Amino acid sequence: MRVELAQNYGFCFGVKRAIKITEEHQNSTTYGPLIHNSKEIDRLKREYNVSVTEDLAKFKPDDTAVIRTHGIPKNELKILKNSGVKIVDATCPYVTKPQDICEQMSKEGYSIVIFGDEMHPEIRGVKSYAKQGAVVINSIGDLDGIKLSEKIALVAQTTRKIEEYQKIVAYFIEKHREVRVFNTICNATLDNQDAVLKLAKHTDIMIIIGGKNSSNTKQLFNIAKEYCTDSYHIESQEDIDKSWFKEKQYCGISAGASTPEWIIQDIVQIIEKI
Repeated sequence: MRVELAQNYGFCFGVKRAIKITEEHQNSTTYGPLIHNSKEIDRLKREYNVSVTEDLAKFKPDDTAVIRTHGIPKNELKILKNSGVKIVDATCPYVTKPQDICEQMSKEGYSIVIFGDEMHPEIRGVKSYAKQGAVVINSIGDLDGIKLSEKIALVAQTTRKIEEYQKIVAYFIEKHREVRVFNTICNATLDNQDAVLKLAKHTDIMIIIGGKNSSNTKQLFNIAKEYCTDSYHIESQEDIDKSWFKEKQYCGISAGASTPEWIIQDIVQIIEKI
């Protein structure tokens, strides 16, 4: 069986940056999981004594708090700053961009619409920067019954599919007098999605590696599934079922932006031996 990795996959700039920052601050605590990959978080705990908490009250003066790549709500950041905690901000710059846009556009009187998952930590943080609040949608249908001003500012979760965002943009341009559109989808996300699409068209099985709670990994899996019916989302080698590969000739592999290279290579080696 031929096994091929997608042209672009795995760790993005923001994740690499966050891990490097965290490794430089041993014995620290991340506020929320640094990235959406439990195996890499376990490694940071094992090798650098980096713990994780989702409880602000756990931080004491002089503790070192690392802000996760997805960012945190503005009010929670303020609480940390006022508590005497040493703050190390590992928020991805691609995430701080929509935060800044929401803050500025809401100051200018625009209704803020965010295309993304309201329960995702990135979006909870981004939404908090809109001074008069923001509307978060996953589809056009989510707008039923919601009143917005004639001036709309649109941002997207960094890991969303560009084609879906374009549909949202087209809808607002038809309905509103003034629409400000900001392309806040990460370049690495676009590159990874494009690479999966190209590979999935030619394979008879696709393996997508990444955390089960990783938004960008789910997007890669959805794209793969669209073009290759036998596509599987796995988190580690323990999830592999050898029966998937029976009579398969060409296996494509990709990985989410929070998936470390050591996990990817372990899985590639296991699949090559099947």
